Amino acid sequence: MTGIVLAVVRPGDLAAARAQMGFSLAWHIVLACLGVGLPLLTVLAEWRGIRTGDQSYRLLARRWARAMGVLFAVGAVSGTILSFEMGLLWPGLMGTFGQVIGLPFAMEGIAFFIEAIFLGIYLYAWDRLEPRKHVLTGLPIIVAGIASAFFVVCANAWMNQPRGFTLQDGRVTAVQPWAAMFNPAAPPQTVHMILAAVMVACFLTASVYAVALLRGRRDRYHRLGFFLPLTIGAVVTPVQIVVGDWAARFVANYQPTKLAAMEGVYHTGTHVPLTIGGIAQGDRLRYGLEIPDGLSLLVGYSPDTEIRGLDQVPRDRWPPVTGVHLAFDLMVGVGFFLLLVAVWLAVGAFLRRRRGRFLLPRAFWVFGLVAGPAAVVALEAGWTVTEEGRQPWIVQGVMSVRDAVNPAPGLMVGLWLVLVVYAGMTVGVVYVLRRLAKQTPVPVAPQERDVEDYPVT
Repeated sequence: MTGIVLAVVRPGDLAAARAQMGFSLAWHIVLACLGVGLPLLTVLAEWRGIRTGDQSYRLLARRWARAMGVLFAVGAVSGTILSFEMGLLWPGLMGTFGQVIGLPFAMEGIAFFIEAIFLGIYLYAWDRLEPRKHVLTGLPIIVAGIASAFFVVCANAWMNQPRGFTLQDGRVTAVQPWAAMFNPAAPPQTVHMILAAVMVACFLTASVYAVALLRGRRDRYHRLGFFLPLTIGAVVTPVQIVVGDWAARFVANYQPTKLAAMEGVYHTGTHVPLTIGGIAQGDRLRYGLEIPDGLSLLVGYSPDTEIRGLDQVPRDRWPPVTGVHLAFDLMVGVGFFLLLVAVWLAVGAFLRRRRGRFLLPRAFWVFGLVAGPAAVVALEAGWTVTEEGRQPWIVQGVMSVRDAVNPAPGLMVGLWLVLVVYAGMTVGVVYVLRRLAKQTPVPVAPQERDVEDYPVT
């Protein structure tokens, strides 16, 4: 393939466009994860409440449903901003490859509307439908949320592993949208992202109730609010680590330059060490902890496995090594911290079966509190690896970021405007969620009678 050059842009405007897109994605991705995982938690809690008759589950489902409605509305706004940014900031990308990659975006739109419709039904029909039928109205929300994530990540995977078109004299021909959407990078990326979304939603939700537990609220409502999402997050964590290994091996085989940046490998060879930490100086990583032959063993199960280094590509096509490498290390480190929390929870559950009591020290609640923000950090670090590791390309090996950006001057103004808008939305979301958290989860409408007089404070 040959590169496409569309226009010349000033460096300041290019940096502003990248900063605006990066900030918007970093903000929206947290809400998107909650949109995938929170419906699952809510419907599960409601189903358990109906099945067991335990009012605590129904109270949790009711409160989470309200938070879900607020977050969905705000996520729709930030998602719309992102849609405009794709066209306004990167006309080179969308103008040239829109016909190739438009399919997953269109299907994501359909999934979004299905999610919105059934979320409205789910919220409105509480106590207006028979409970078992009401639970069923929540299932399309879960499916549509996962489908939205799948389609969007398919589009991003295509940017890492472009397929489904032919480039002739700078023109895109022989377009195959389905081949583009189901590109080779789609399976590991989509599975990795959907599991990450569930983990973020579960650990964040659990961390809210960890605060209450640390403040001495040990009633059943708060304990279930902590243990239900934490248990799901704990179950998903080891699976995510296995999927992460799958994704890393894919990168090693199909995106060797990104792997070289992730691991700070400058020179191609065998017996390549695994370096933890460190910063790039010259043509090597310094101050890192090296495990001899570690990377060769991880990639190919043998110290003789050859790892392609950055010396295989021109220097002006190197990703920013220090940032990508440290972001990758941070993501992996947080992943193993969450695995530690999962193992601790499993040991506690095992001892409970043996002794009949669930004995966990106060430190465990602290770990549960930290796990929520830590999951978000891992999420952001993972996306940093994905996006920064592809630089300087916006479509790997085909179109550079510089050639895709809007050449019009004044992009810095848009960056400041977006920062102001997101600052306002952040304040608004925090204010509304804090108001919801302070309220007792009692009915707000006369027909909602299932939680009256419940002694939760």
